[in-house]
Amino acid sequence: MKRIKLNEGLTLSKIIHGWWRAENWNMTVDERVELIKKCLAKGVTTFDHADIYGGGICEELFGEVLEKNPKLRKQMEIITKCGIRFEHPNMPKNDGHYYDSSYEHIMYTVEKSLKGLKTDYVDLLLIHRPDMFMDPKEVAKAFVELKRSGKVKSFGVSNFLSEQFDMLQSYLDFPLTINQLELSVGCYDNFENGSVDNALKNRTKLMAWSPLLGGELFSSQEDKFVRLRKTLEEIKEEVGAYGIDEIAYAWLMNHPSNIAPIVGSGKMARIEAAIRALDIKLTRKQWFNILDACRGFEIA
Repeated sequence: MKRIKLNEGLTLSKIIHGWWRAENWNMTVDERVELIKKCLAKGVTTFDHADIYGGGICEELFGEVLEKNPKLRKQMEIITKCGIRFEHPNMPKNDGHYYDSSYEHIMYTVEKSLKGLKTDYVDLLLIHRPDMFMDPKEVAKAFVELKRSGKVKSFGVSNFLSEQFDMLQSYLDFPLTINQLELSVGCYDNFENGSVDNALKNRTKLMAWSPLLGGELFSSQEDKFVRLRKTLEEIKEEVGAYGIDEIAYAWLMNHPSNIAPIVGSGKMARIEAAIRALDIKLTRKQWFNILDACRGFEIA
């Protein structure tokens, strides 16, 4: 499995396993253990979480695996996110839905995540969404203390525009390592708004959430998705792939910004499709044909 180097102390697997919908997989703890072991055996060692996924349940489901098999922790990297207060019956402090990147909330959330995940550190902590009421000095204070305590190894953000990324970075003495963005064959906004360019400029890395558009790529009858499926099917035949999902993953991973897609499925076959996509090389023309299919017109 190809690796992505964030800094001297941390690398991630190029394919990241996402646990956003883990509460819906309806797996026993033993089934979750087997899924994680299969991922690790394939080189998928990085697992993506957030404090709000399932109202905290998804971190706890993962934590049950580590509680039963603590030796697995040293074989993996754990990502989690914070900064959103969310109305959910499982969430404490359930006082509404809003963003909160205050020092107190970051520190509280990390402690809650560590408890749920059954670990004493996370490899990477992200601010989940840009917070219009953010005091970057408070975020920096929390990050410094968490780094010094060893509870968090590295830091990044999610869904930040380039100006927002650079603003927060200016308050830190160590680099933000990654930005997790919505990127897919059906969502190219972050290629146009400067977010991807900013990652290239800063030599930071990118993760792609919802790389298959939550399944819409396969089922939606919108014109955009009909066009995309036709183009992806054509390119699938040209390169000898098994499915259009492999081409959708390859479209991201062929980009020079070295994007790591998050595969949010409990089915090993879906994860293996992303792994096969690592070996697919798209031509520049094929890459732009997919972009044209998404937009509905050729580039000028």
